[in-house]
Amino acid sequence: MKIIGRKRERDELNQCILSKRPEFVAVYGRRRVGKTYLIKEFFNKQFAFYATGVSGKNTSGQLRAFNDSLIEYGCLNKNIPKNWYEAFSRLRKLLSADDVRREVSTGKRIVFLDEVPWMDTARSDFKSALDFFWNSWASSEEDMLLIVCGSATSWIIDNLLEGTKGFHNRVTRRIRLLPFDLKECRDLLQHNGMELPEDQILDCYMAMGGVPFYLNMLDPRLSIAQNINELCFKEYGALYNEYDYLFYSLFKKPEKHMAILAALSSKEYGLTRNQLILIPAIGGGTALTKALKELEQCGFIRKYSNYTVKGREQYYQLVDPFVLFSLRFINDRNKSSWMEFINTPQYNSWKGKAFEMVLFNHVTQIKASLGINGVESVEYSWRSETSAPGAQIDLLIDRNDGVINLCEAKYSCNEYEIKKDEYEKIKNRLAVFQNETGCRKSIHITLITVNGLKNNKYSGIAQNVISGEDLFIM
Repeated sequence: MKIIGRKRERDELNQCILSKRPEFVAVYGRRRVGKTYLIKEFFNKQFAFYATGVSGKNTSGQLRAFNDSLIEYGCLNKNIPKNWYEAFSRLRKLLSADDVRREVSTGKRIVFLDEVPWMDTARSDFKSALDFFWNSWASSEEDMLLIVCGSATSWIIDNLLEGTKGFHNRVTRRIRLLPFDLKECRDLLQHNGMELPEDQILDCYMAMGGVPFYLNMLDPRLSIAQNINELCFKEYGALYNEYDYLFYSLFKKPEKHMAILAALSSKEYGLTRNQLILIPAIGGGTALTKALKELEQCGFIRKYSNYTVKGREQYYQLVDPFVLFSLRFINDRNKSSWMEFINTPQYNSWKGKAFEMVLFNHVTQIKASLGINGVESVEYSWRSETSAPGAQIDLLIDRNDGVINLCEAKYSCNEYEIKKDEYEKIKNRLAVFQNETGCRKSIHITLITVNGLKNNKYSGIAQNVISGEDLFIM
């Protein structure tokens, strides 16, 4: 089957094949983002060994499933291993056999252990046995490529990437899989026989994000609105309960993560750590630090600095479209149809916020459209501290060539028209920003709309205009 997008990740996996050293690769990311699919399709399922953890099974159940895989790949001992040390000992013997399957071009032995967090059940010796397997043998085999994968991001981060024991510095490469960007969404939908105009793909992205599994559920016979209604608002819909499934699969105790997201969903420009601490369901301490890091690693939130207070307290902002859509609409069980929300004030407010999220997730495309993708930059948001009336700016691209792009996100179904009141608001934002920050760089007003900008006597305030189609490049 065809792999859509994932150019960087495919290049990384190709480097693993060409490597002259043993490789221990950790692949992680949110549920449904396509981790297993990528690995299986890239290697055409030609593994020296493949096994997957089983959801909800205890240690004996995990060992039974692992033993089935050992037998499938040629292990003659059919008795279920007593523990993980015995299981990995059999795997070592299997991989040492003359007839072990190897990658054709380089002779690599590729071992893929999927959903490893499920294998690590309570009071099992899985982690220590895997550590021993790698350190005592596999790490000395130049043709060994071990890939471990899992949706429980907290387990991957805590045990493989940032743990101070066992696996510390053992992982040679890490691949974080994020949702698709707009271009990849379009490519996948076209591959599935859905030829949609870019504004409809954008609407779909604002509701479901770029999660491949969700996009694959779309029925080409239905409109985007009908698909959203069937998938998200019908009790039989595949995404009706997805929000809870998502976080309970990612994190062992997701209640704090979910409380953070609920708080951020109601604050357009995000909250600081000190503000989050004040919310009883969240609290503070290392548990908050850990939850924020995990949410950021999964791409649900972003951490950013206020332009005027760089390096000090940072803001956390929700940037995942599906989470916002779920919290605003799907989890509202008082309405059973997406059509009940369309064109309501709640719907229009969501559209504006969701479109801003598109910007935060497509800064690379915005820079490319501006012709500055080769210019180093830092991205901020900004809010005034002292001026009245105050001002807020969605996105600042602070460039190393002496320019700041002050980006304004405007969602409109038609060409966006700057009217006098909006013209005055933009002028005020610019003046307040310059006065409060003392910024000496050249500032370019950059308007980002869905369907372009209508020319009138106020439109000249924008030096740059980026339309929705420009977000599909690259």
